[in-house]
Amino acid sequence: MKLKIVLNISEITVFLLFTGLGTVANVSIFVNYICTFMGSGKKSIYLILIHLALTNITLLFSKVMPVTIAALGLRHFLGDIGCHVIVYLERMARGLSICTSSLLTVVQAVIMSPRASWWGRLRLRSKWHVLLSLFFLWILNMLISMNFLLSIRDTATDTLQLRQISEYCYFKKESQRRNNIFLILMVLRDAVFQGAMGGASGYMVFLLHKHHQHVLYLQNSKLLYRTPPELRAAQSVLLLMLCFVFFYWTDCVVSLYLSSSSNNDSLTIHFQEFLTIGYAVLSPFMLIQRDGLLAECCHAR
Repeated sequence: MKLKIVLNISEITVFLLFTGLGTVANVSIFVNYICTFMGSGKKSIYLILIHLALTNITLLFSKVMPVTIAALGLRHFLGDIGCHVIVYLERMARGLSICTSSLLTVVQAVIMSPRASWWGRLRLRSKWHVLLSLFFLWILNMLISMNFLLSIRDTATDTLQLRQISEYCYFKKESQRRNNIFLILMVLRDAVFQGAMGGASGYMVFLLHKHHQHVLYLQNSKLLYRTPPELRAAQSVLLLMLCFVFFYWTDCVVSLYLSSSSNNDSLTIHFQEFLTIGYAVLSPFMLIQRDGLLAECCHAR
């Protein structure tokens, strides 16, 4: 029993440490790009990076607050309203993370594409186009996540339990038809935006391959050539997308295992929690490392 308590404390401590580091990094990215955007670099891609950092902060906040409250022994501190707010924010932030990452990939593919190409014609000429796109993503994810406002209940206020999603909240068994409709909408959202992300990533890989062949030709011709900032920034975005895909699909596999398994050990559950926040924690550090390249790309435009 004592060993189990020690393990739980250790897991919670590591979880809070990772979440704290991710929050600090995301706040740093958020403040940095806000200052840059309000200064001389009012570029469209800055808005997407600001929004991605804000989405990550929201996701980390919605994950760390319940764990912190549970660690303090306040099991039902959140109550019914708290369950609604926290779970709704988490699900909406996860959806916004998918959509924002997809938008970032598409915009980066447009930036690095030749102006005469089909992708080049999609070039966003105004920051208002990006703002409208982000506003649409918020409305879309608010509507798709609406089901959680109707189905989430505090464990202390109800007994009809369908699936416990944490130590304090669970999914109430009401309308299975409605739940299936919202589940289909979530799957369609993920499929559409990941499809767009995959198409844009594939196009960037194609352009990077052409650039590599061009560099080899120039080297053989003994000419000096410097990699454009757009292509170097594209490499950074591709790394971000690989990071996102890894955490997303690993989380899906582990979630399917937990939903089909009768023995849900705490280690697997905590591992799934780490996968949920993995992209939000790691992505800002990748942006910080390549920040100069992204900024250089934006100033080049």
